[in-house]
Amino acid sequence: MRRILLLLCLFVLPAALTAAPVTVRVYEPYLELHTGPGRSYPITFVVPRGEDVTILKRRTDWFKIRDSRGREGWANRDQMAETFTSAGTPLPVEDTSRRHEREIGLLVGDYGAANVITAYGAYAFSPRLAGEIQLSRILGDSFDGQVLALGVAHSFRPDWRIQPFVSIGTGLSRIRPKVGGTLAAAQTDQLAYVGAGFRTQVSGRLFFRAEYNKYFVFTQHDDNQEANEWKFGFAFSF
Repeated sequence: MRRILLLLCLFVLPAALTAAPVTVRVYEPYLELHTGPGRSYPITFVVPRGEDVTILKRRTDWFKIRDSRGREGWANRDQMAETFTSAGTPLPVEDTSRRHEREIGLLVGDYGAANVITAYGAYAFSPRLAGEIQLSRILGDSFDGQVLALGVAHSFRPDWRIQPFVSIGTGLSRIRPKVGGTLAAAQTDQLAYVGAGFRTQVSGRLFFRAEYNKYFVFTQHDDNQEANEWKFGFAFSF
């Protein structure tokens, strides 16, 4: 397990790029500033019409800004679209709700008391719904194996800082039991799973993700099996 965690740390090397600050003027009655990049964060203060604010950075549809008094907060894209640059033109604010539709990640954890490492890819059909494919490698004392899973994940609140989701899907498992330290013949079975978890933005396009899955393995005999899995790791959107 330690070697898997070390591999994860070496695989994920986050980097942050910061754009030059831009100053704009508020032309609406006021500009609401939240404590974080989401509507679930409280509004701490407002900037009145006619004042200038400096844009420090952007996170999806939220802008971190600083007013003339040095106070900082997060403003929504819709309100920032009503601000004007020094040239007297509206601030160009591209709608990012459908940007970065693809995501890849690496997760590690536990599958049925065995170590598991998972590489996955996802495609967002909408801000709330995504299709996913996962390929897992399982390394245990009593068995080794692979799991290939296809499913969909539904995010309840993609605008929250911590975004909860549920998932459901199907796939195949290929398990090789260990008998006396020797791997036996592999057995391939169909499976289904349900899961839940959360993801949160670390910086830029880097996300932390943690999830729990319940697997139902339909064996060729009448003794269908169940397995619990938890795992966590990092993902990049693009």
